[in-house]
Amino acid sequence: MAKKDKSKNYLEFVPVKSEKIKEKTIEEENIQLIVPRTSFFDKIAIKLFFAPDKFKIDLDELGSFIWKNIDGEKNVYEIGNLVKEKFKEKAEPLYERLIEYLNILNNNEFISFKD
Repeated sequence: MAKKDKSKNYLEFVPVKSEKIKEKTIEEENIQLIVPRTSFFDKIAIKLFFAPDKFKIDLDELGSFIWKNIDGEKNVYEIGNLVKEKFKEKAEPLYERLIEYLNILNNNEFISFKD
């Protein structure tokens, strides 16, 4: 993950999807993320409690749109402009929400950042 020091502008960071995360389209254009459970504790739970070996996360329209635009090329600012163009005032406060969403994806290792 790129270091977030004060000399860097978060809007210039480029999100990159994790190769571990699979996706499929559901409900017209919404995305479902398919996340493998690979930690030591996950493996125990899978064996002992017959837990699923992956979990699925259904993204809403806005989350799906953002996910589709994470291509390893567009930076946060460019993705934000696309969101603003499509969702208008429905996306406001735009950058606060976008950055929070990207931080959640990053903290869960669904994406990383290059700058």
